[in-house]
Amino acid sequence: MASLPGVGRRTALRLVLHLLRQTDKDVEAFAMAFTRLKKEVLYCRTCHNISDTEVCPICSSPRRDHATICVVENVQDVMSIENTGQYNGVYHVLGGVISPMEGIGPKDIEIDSLIERVTKGGVEEIILALPTTMEGDTTNFYISRRLANTGLAELPKLSQIARGIAIGNQLEYTDEITLGRSIVNRTEFKG
Repeated sequence: MASLPGVGRRTALRLVLHLLRQTDKDVEAFAMAFTRLKKEVLYCRTCHNISDTEVCPICSSPRRDHATICVVENVQDVMSIENTGQYNGVYHVLGGVISPMEGIGPKDIEIDSLIERVTKGGVEEIILALPTTMEGDTTNFYISRRLANTGLAELPKLSQIARGIAIGNQLEYTDEITLGRSIVNRTEFKG
């Protein structure tokens, strides 16, 4: 259990002790839930989000803006953006970011399928919502180069989520890169 992401030794021990106090029937139901999860939860064939159908509810919804694709690193990012209630487009889950130090290259994540979606047509904007890390920036750059090399007569608009200082933060505690990007990417003040 300690090898599960986010589960330390103490949490694993509490889970084991809890399960030992349960009836055999309850423990079997718990185990079956994990088996069902593995068998019934799929990755959407379009965006790679998790789903219980071949195409997820977001991709299959006629109410979503299919001309706008938000590119994210993982499924948790989809959930975070959905929780804001501010986005009505569709997603593309890469399943990671390019990280040579960890041996993760472009072929290890879902970039080819993103390029394929774009070349089919109908995409007007791609929003890059990857982490503000060296790996996220590298992946953003790689995606932009791949898009530029598609040979499409008209490329979709390529945008990036805003980066800056969080509300309530003091400038003196903000790292230099974030502060610098906030100054460079400043917007007009409309008091």
